[in-house]
Amino acid sequence: MVYKNQEIYLSFLRRLINYTHSDEFDHEGYKVLVKDICEYYRLAKGVTEFYPTQRMELLKQGEVLCDYDNGKGEKVLYRKRIITKAKAVIIGTLYVEDNDEIWSDEEMEQLDIMFRIIIGFVSRLRLLRKLEEFGFHDIDGYYNFRAFARFLDIANTENRLGGMAAFQIDLHNFTVVNQEIGRQNGDIVLRNYYNMLQEAIGDTGIVIRLGGDKFTGICDRKVKRKVFDLFAGVKVLYDEKNEKFVKVSAGAGVYMLPSPYVLKTPGDIMDKIMIAANAAKLQTEGAIIIYDDKMKNEKDRVKKVQGEFRKGLEKEEFLVYYQPKVDIQTRKLKGAEALCRWLKKGHIVPPMDFIPILEINNDICDLDFYMLDHVCRDIRRWLDEGREVVRISVNMSRKHLVDVDLLEHIMEIIDRNNVPHEYIEIELTETTTDVLFRDLKRVVSGLQEQGVYTAVDDFGMGYSSLNLIRDIPWNVLKVDKNFVPKNNEDEDSIVNIMFKHVIALAQDIGMECVIEGVETIDQLDVLRSNNCFIAQGYFFDRPLPVPEFEYRLDNKVYSEE
Repeated sequence: MVYKNQEIYLSFLRRLINYTHSDEFDHEGYKVLVKDICEYYRLAKGVTEFYPTQRMELLKQGEVLCDYDNGKGEKVLYRKRIITKAKAVIIGTLYVEDNDEIWSDEEMEQLDIMFRIIIGFVSRLRLLRKLEEFGFHDIDGYYNFRAFARFLDIANTENRLGGMAAFQIDLHNFTVVNQEIGRQNGDIVLRNYYNMLQEAIGDTGIVIRLGGDKFTGICDRKVKRKVFDLFAGVKVLYDEKNEKFVKVSAGAGVYMLPSPYVLKTPGDIMDKIMIAANAAKLQTEGAIIIYDDKMKNEKDRVKKVQGEFRKGLEKEEFLVYYQPKVDIQTRKLKGAEALCRWLKKGHIVPPMDFIPILEINNDICDLDFYMLDHVCRDIRRWLDEGREVVRISVNMSRKHLVDVDLLEHIMEIIDRNNVPHEYIEIELTETTTDVLFRDLKRVVSGLQEQGVYTAVDDFGMGYSSLNLIRDIPWNVLKVDKNFVPKNNEDEDSIVNIMFKHVIALAQDIGMECVIEGVETIDQLDVLRSNNCFIAQGYFFDRPLPVPEFEYRLDNKVYSEE
């Protein structure tokens, strides 16, 4: 065995040590050094393995890189396994040709020292790369908020944030996508949509995932039209043959950064795009809401209402008003809808000033249960006073449908007040998603089994109306006034024909029809001509406070005047 030259060995050591202390890594130079070492020591191949954890080593989930291979041998000469302080596992293996001579102890010692340096150096580089991945990516590999903050900081330092477009998006009905095509395919859709956003943004910005199907990003104004088109709706493929796809759209809140723009904190941008994104949620699919200063005032108003709501519940500031339902043939009171009014500091707050705000979170559910409880109290009192009571309908927001115990909660309130079930009608609004549709069917069927009436509210305003009355056993169909033909409408018009047949269909399957928003004698004539005889609206009565409605209960017939 030829003794290896000590000077050459020391030269290799110096070059290796220089790389380990260098601020900038010369990858090509390092490859040349490894090649020189392997050729000098007659090594056929060198392989390093990196595993972030020992468990990932067992599962073989790591990186295996071949640092050198001359294709002449697979005989293992040397193998070293190291566990770092960070508990990562580094394994280095050196191979020689099958007929290679026996190595001396001194040669092995030289090789061991150099290889330890190489493994330590390689492990440090890979750990730094893993730290980059863990620090700036989430568990699924998407950029995270740290990456967003880093991009903003760099762009701010380079004075190029001015004029950029920052955004936050929520994908529409992605729960339904997961249910229809499976979560695994749903994950593929999510990733492909994210990649489409990244491609549209290019090097001008960044897109990150905040969690679930919520994304945040920033891009140059020059590419914002391509990005905004993806928000409006795009086909996203999810199979290997590129044949299967779903349409994905998003509600987007956007903040157009002024120019020049100096960033104080990432929160300055996040606050604005979140305000706009929350407004976009209340719009139609693909809505893009641009932030302006008025939205800040609206956010403050929302916070104020949400803060005052709890105190209002405790003080029972929310009052039940009753709007009568009238048989237009007999002019008799047939029922009423319970509507909420907020009496705050002696003034009535219009429902539109607080109901949409309570719909943002689950506050509306607490208000609905409060209203049902107070309606039940009134009905119990009227029965105890010997009044002839009519059926009262109470609205329940679709927000309730995610509550698996909704039926039990409703029945607990009714039974706690000892109210006969037939005096309560629960109004639910039709929904356009399959998931909520199934929940809706479950709740309606359960209420009917308990003898509680159910009504579908605002029929004709959604897209699933016929399925709704075909698949769910409602008692009452409440038809929105916008679905009712005008008095001068041609008898053969589509509107007239649709209205006539929908009403006939509902009545044939045993549903009671109530027309909302009736205000004129002409509208009454349209109802009569279509054999629809129960009306609710200002023609007979506005929503009434309890004392005035009690007068209606005691004097049930409306005059012809």
